[in-house]
Amino acid sequence: MLKFENVIKSFKDGDQTIEAVKNTSIIFNKGECIAIIGPSGSGKSTFLTIAGALQTPTEGDVKINGQSISGMNSKELAHLRLNEIGFILQASNLVPFLSVKQQFQLLKKSKKDVMADSELDELFEKLSLKKVKDQLPSEISGGQKQRVAIAKSLYTNPSIILADEPTASLDTENALKVMQILKEETEQRMKTCIIVTHDERLTEYCDAVYKMTDGILEKQG
Repeated sequence: MLKFENVIKSFKDGDQTIEAVKNTSIIFNKGECIAIIGPSGSGKSTFLTIAGALQTPTEGDVKINGQSISGMNSKELAHLRLNEIGFILQASNLVPFLSVKQQFQLLKKSKKDVMADSELDELFEKLSLKKVKDQLPSEISGGQKQRVAIAKSLYTNPSIILADEPTASLDTENALKVMQILKEETEQRMKTCIIVTHDERLTEYCDAVYKMTDGILEKQG
């Protein structure tokens, strides 16, 4: 479960103070797939980085499975992210000198509670990645890199999946396939999935849609 309690995130810009995220209190539950839409500069990415414990609120608190991130030091925050959060970013962030298969072996050394090999094989099959397992990131397409990044985010069995434009580099067929997988993983494994997107086709797969405008998050529909 992800809980925001009166969260505000502000930044100094010269003499001005800009509230990127205005006072927000909200709960996202397990088994929910949530979409956040809104124009560029509305605060979506800031909201996502706070949800992922990459930065802490200026005011208020965020609780991840009951753990408050306020007051945690950098080592504690890193441990929380490793164990509880799977990130899917626009940049795939793959290690350039490791093959696709080795990317997952490296993750397994950092975290023991990962998918079984059979589950990973099944995920590779779903994402059409079996043929590129032994290739380097430089040898595969942008869309394949993004699908590897999505597989990595699921492999560590996080309780929360945070996706920033996860299908931006994918064609329509693969984008919808990825959304179907994220939806299934969220429901079957009781995860919380939050997707920031400009692609409103993806909202059809989500349980709820929120719009962010000038730092204010509002539920749609």
